[in-house]
Amino acid sequence: MTILKDKVAFISGGAEGIGRAVVERFIKEGAKVAVLDLNQEKLAQLQARYPDELCSVCGDVTNYSDNHKVVELAVERFGKLDIFVGNAALFDFFAPLSRIAPEKLEASFNKLFQVNVLGYMNGVKAAMDQLKQNHGSIVLTVSNSGFYPGGGGVLYVTSKHAVVGLIKQLAYELAPEIRVNGVSPGATDTEMKSVEGISSKARPLNHIPDFNENAANAVPLKKIASPEDHTALYVLLAANEQSPMTTGTVIHSDGGWIAR
Repeated sequence: MTILKDKVAFISGGAEGIGRAVVERFIKEGAKVAVLDLNQEKLAQLQARYPDELCSVCGDVTNYSDNHKVVELAVERFGKLDIFVGNAALFDFFAPLSRIAPEKLEASFNKLFQVNVLGYMNGVKAAMDQLKQNHGSIVLTVSNSGFYPGGGGVLYVTSKHAVVGLIKQLAYELAPEIRVNGVSPGATDTEMKSVEGISSKARPLNHIPDFNENAANAVPLKKIASPEDHTALYVLLAANEQSPMTTGTVIHSDGGWIAR
């Protein structure tokens, strides 16, 4: 499979979970990949596994300069940039507004929106000039929480609705040179982290007792997704040859949530 042969992608949040699965699928499809993530240990593992196909920066998506470093590194190492995939995100452990302490609300809002929304904007802004030159594509990870209530708490659901708006606005602003789309995963077996301090019970998603079983039973396909289950959609939307007329669109990969 070489759908992305000779393409170069920048993937944020690419060291674990869905992001890592996308990194590995893109490489399998022939792409070179530059990764931005905070997890130095897992970045090192990726670099050791793909020494010729991957470069990385240990940094923060909320910092524009870290995003810019990845773009510069990708161009220096691989000669260009064709694709940006925004994937880094924080969860809120299903916290309703009524249970967020007033003194924690502003800080929790700022932290979660900085990662989930500003982080994507930083990546797009840093990559934009290169993507325009190459008629590139952008794929942002949404969530079924970008369309329905109850898949997270008030902060997470609101932030993911904002990402849907971001995709539509960027598709409008960046056309015709750049296509902008999203993938909306449902519940997935990952260690997605929650913003600190919002709940004393917060833990990675797949560490919640019965989470996988309950999530599977909530959708018609009766299955919780693995990170790899979503990756073909990222390839489809990233490749101009596969989806040349698709922009401003979000594809759902959630087990049939709409058909409950």
